[in-house]
Amino acid sequence: MIQAADLPETIPVFPLPGALLLPRARLPLHIFEPRYLAMVEDALKSRTRLIGMICPRDTPNGEKRLNAIGCAGRITGFSETEDGRYMITLSGISRFRVKEEVQGFTPYRRCAVDWAPFSRDLGLAETDQGFDRSEFLQILGRYFASQKLSSDWDSLKEAEPELLVNAISMLCPFSPEDKQALLEAPSLTTRRETLVTLIEFALRGGSAEDLIQ
Repeated sequence: MIQAADLPETIPVFPLPGALLLPRARLPLHIFEPRYLAMVEDALKSRTRLIGMICPRDTPNGEKRLNAIGCAGRITGFSETEDGRYMITLSGISRFRVKEEVQGFTPYRRCAVDWAPFSRDLGLAETDQGFDRSEFLQILGRYFASQKLSSDWDSLKEAEPELLVNAISMLCPFSPEDKQALLEAPSLTTRRETLVTLIEFALRGGSAEDLIQ
């Protein structure tokens, strides 16, 4: 288990629109671009094997800037295909706040980051005192039906609240802005409430743009 003292000041970052990684959750990734193949190889050589997942955002001038907050994951699964692509699994460790982008000679982006605001991420699974599984699964079932999504409902009925809320947050086809809101939620309760709001809004036929406005 990674401790706060083990977290590096600078990490490689993977800007991927719409991808969401949360602490204690797992994210499978298919790596094929040369710069990100190099990033994975370098991360595997490091002591912590961390990669920061972060969502880029568009600016009026078309520049791809990074959001202020991302989540770092440790490479816990790795395989290589015959044509040189990598299949990896990131296990979420902690969110971070970007202090500045670090210039250097790597083909991928790196950032100096601050872990302190998210020290709780390194602890045990969060609890959600207001979680009503029956009510949550009911609205989730309506949403999955509207999106023509399938799931293992037996597993959802047995999953711990944090695992359930985080997995649904990561899997649902929300906009990058909505995914960022779920990432930045200060607690599991807030994330669950945000998730339910997004699902209810989608069921009413609203768009993410309408919700933001």
